[in-house]
Amino acid sequence: MRIVETEGVEPTLVFASNGTRVWIMDSIAFASSAQAGDVIVTGSHGGASAGEYAVEFGVRVVVCNDAGVGKNRAGIAGLAAVDADGIAGIAVGHESSRIGDGNDVWECGIVTYVNPTAIAAGVRIGRHVSEEVLALVERSVD
Repeated sequence: MRIVETEGVEPTLVFASNGTRVWIMDSIAFASSAQAGDVIVTGSHGGASAGEYAVEFGVRVVVCNDAGVGKNRAGIAGLAAVDADGIAGIAVGHESSRIGDGNDVWECGIVTYVNPTAIAAGVRIGRHVSEEVLALVERSVD
């Protein structure tokens, strides 16, 4: 695992309801087990390593950037990986928000890819990610 400088880089809590919190961060590497059971919205690509972080931290929903999808769908490979653990995986379009900028993902990101867990939770492609995440949290029951 790559060591990432996290001093002074704290996830930002943007919403809490039904026992679930929504956090924004520029990189999934800034998450921790403190976000277990929560939603994290990151500026990270949605590759396999991002999925590994999401599983390690026990998040309920992870939002990443599709990073242009890439060769062998590498930019969204993490969405499939987290599905096996019941984590809703959502990717936003690289043309709708900046990679590495969690706030831009939250404010501007348009959903381009979702895994089966996210589909079952009612997340829709082509919508603003902030609207879809807030609706998902509001539909949830503790």
